[in-house]
Amino acid sequence: MVGYAFMGRVHSQAWRSVAAVFDVPRPAMAVLSGRSAERTAEAADTLGWAAVETDWKRLIERDDVQIVDICTPGDSHAEIAIAALAAGKHVICEKPLANTVAEAEAMTAAAKEAAARGVRSMVAFNYRRVPAIALARRFVAEGRLGEIRHVRAQYLQDWIVDPEFPLVWRLQKDKAGSGALGDIGAHIIDTAQFIVGRNLTGVTALTETFVKERPLAEGSSGLVGQGGGGEKGEVTVDDAALFIGRFEGGALASFEATRFATGRKNALRIEINGSAGSLSFDFEAMNELWFYDAAESDAGFRRVLVTESDHPYVGAWWPPGHGLGYEHTFVHEVKDFLEAIAAGTDPTPSFEDGLQVQRVLAAVEESAAAGSRFTSVEDLEQQVPQSITLTSETVTKDNADKYLPTGFES
Repeated sequence: MVGYAFMGRVHSQAWRSVAAVFDVPRPAMAVLSGRSAERTAEAADTLGWAAVETDWKRLIERDDVQIVDICTPGDSHAEIAIAALAAGKHVICEKPLANTVAEAEAMTAAAKEAAARGVRSMVAFNYRRVPAIALARRFVAEGRLGEIRHVRAQYLQDWIVDPEFPLVWRLQKDKAGSGALGDIGAHIIDTAQFIVGRNLTGVTALTETFVKERPLAEGSSGLVGQGGGGEKGEVTVDDAALFIGRFEGGALASFEATRFATGRKNALRIEINGSAGSLSFDFEAMNELWFYDAAESDAGFRRVLVTESDHPYVGAWWPPGHGLGYEHTFVHEVKDFLEAIAAGTDPTPSFEDGLQVQRVLAAVEESAAAGSRFTSVEDLEQQVPQSITLTSETVTKDNADKYLPTGFES
């Protein structure tokens, strides 16, 4: 695993726990990579990793590593993932897949070539593994909602409401790619597309940065920053993103992602209305799915407690009524990834799924920059990147063979 902060901690717990719950081989947690030898060693001891490397390139060269788990900020995803896939390592990469469409294109091309050699890859959209969200997808696939007409999705947090909260890496575009849009907006884009089974085709967007400057950070861990006071630096990402869109098939959608919803801690909400019914979900009550059947109009929405053994993932855990939590979604994620590797199949969400989300993110930014002009996601698929910075050298069409998979140029 590369990286040991917030995502590194929760991924580590998943690797430790997965074989105790599901019938999969027990992973050997071979090596953890981080830049500081002392802090990485402390994290490895706490999280259960056997060895430490301070250079992720040496991690990839090790014979005892077959899977590389990327838990770093987005600016390093492409370089690590492409190198790991080229070395024959299976890769699971945190979301969003990359910081730009060009990087995501390169990663997807590398993943396709690697898949032909039996090397698997997956992007870590963990909310797909919430049992209630997986059950919602089942309801839609079974036709219980009929024709899908409306999708409403929100992801609301408040952890940077204080203007004195320091300038951590998530607030810097060169490291994070975007702000609330990529960090949490990516989740609701993927979740909505996953449940509905169709992609967004176009968007009209607004973005806003409410606090333009913040105190420089002395350090950060998870969503907590150290520092404050003294010199300030520019916030170079959005604080909030609001957009409407259209799905394949014509359904209308609205999305809101903000880290300024005072009082909301982790409210990922989605409601879907169809011709035959509706469903509603809020992660702050993650073991519940609300369902309305139009054939029983006098009954109203009914609460489905998603803890039964026939509900997705739940049967491996506790008796009915004993709810699951945030960390369990990552155990489910790792379980699905290991099963796909063992079966020789491509896991989902794939890098291509991650690329689709990246295109939507790019369309939102493009629309917002153009005064909320309607922007087609499909048009972005026609954009062939001319260059992409993965290392200290810029990769162009003339030297792409050195870095990128065969056929990327075409």
